[in-house]
Amino acid sequence: MKQLEYTIHFNTPAFLGNAEQQGQWRTPPFKALIRQWWRVAYAEAHGYPQSTVAMRREEGLLFGHAWLESDRDEQGRAVAARKSAVRIRLDKWDIGKLKNWEGPDQTVRHPEVKNRQGEIVSVGSNLYLGYGPLMFRSGTALKTNAAIQVGESATLAIAMPDESSPHIERALWLMDRYAAAGGRSRNGWGSFALLPFPASGGGAGADGAVPLRPWRDCLSLDWPHAIGQDDHGALIWQTRPFDDWKGLMRALAVVKIGLRTQFIFTTGKNAPRTEERHWLSYPITNHSVQAWGNNARLPNSLRFKARKTSDGKFVGVVFHVPGLPTAEFRPDRRVIESVWQRVHTFLDTPAQQLTRVPA
Repeated sequence: MKQLEYTIHFNTPAFLGNAEQQGQWRTPPFKALIRQWWRVAYAEAHGYPQSTVAMRREEGLLFGHAWLESDRDEQGRAVAARKSAVRIRLDKWDIGKLKNWEGPDQTVRHPEVKNRQGEIVSVGSNLYLGYGPLMFRSGTALKTNAAIQVGESATLAIAMPDESSPHIERALWLMDRYAAAGGRSRNGWGSFALLPFPASGGGAGADGAVPLRPWRDCLSLDWPHAIGQDDHGALIWQTRPFDDWKGLMRALAVVKIGLRTQFIFTTGKNAPRTEERHWLSYPITNHSVQAWGNNARLPNSLRFKARKTSDGKFVGVVFHVPGLPTAEFRPDRRVIESVWQRVHTFLDTPAQQLTRVPA
């Protein structure tokens, strides 16, 4: 077994809920992230195969399963279930130290939010990006008792079979660069760093190169397996530096509001047809689709990450991990390509104050 050890350091508050929905250090969110980014490393190493059968088998043998029919033991007997060969441990399982949402939430203009007089009003930027774990209670407040506070850290120890280490080390490198943990993590909450930073990507692409694929080609698969690229380079943008995480999260809220509201709805609840904005993510408050219902979930493939610079400032990274929505959504690829092309163009406009960064 190969063993690795890192310090997890949070750059934005993290909403890691336990059984009582309190913010608490727990291993399951990090093991899930290792598994998610291991799939990216596997797909990259195997040339992005159309079938996931081989990957799912290897994943089950490595991370454990209760479903793999082809599994056999050393004597050739069928194995109904297998424990994970990857073991992780945190040096503490403490309750988060952020008990109350501190200070007033910074506001941002939202063109679709109006008062009773029909005037456009501003909304809390943290509340907008963190709705769910955060709620409005005479201002922005935590819905539950605690969250992991910015600056909190813990030691993460990982043990794995030697032959599996290249893909897992690759996954850990990608996690440090692009992953966030907990509720609303795709909006940048729960952004963390792994210290010391992994020196390379490990395994395939050991030079630390980001797994890139032309974004339209990514739509041949219905799961996140690579970061997209276009004729201008990687679909990765970065904000200017901010003195604190609150200013950064406001800037990310401005970006998200802008890229979403450029798609104007013409229907409301229980719409008889999908509109362009539905393909960004679903559900959307007051804009359900009749054929999709209220329980369908389409996660946003555009993700945010907060990083801390060497001089103590905070920068935001916006990146696209494209994939075709699953068959239940009856995806219209032509429309989806048009929607995401508009999003990429929006992010490239100087008004957003974002810079394309090399992979």
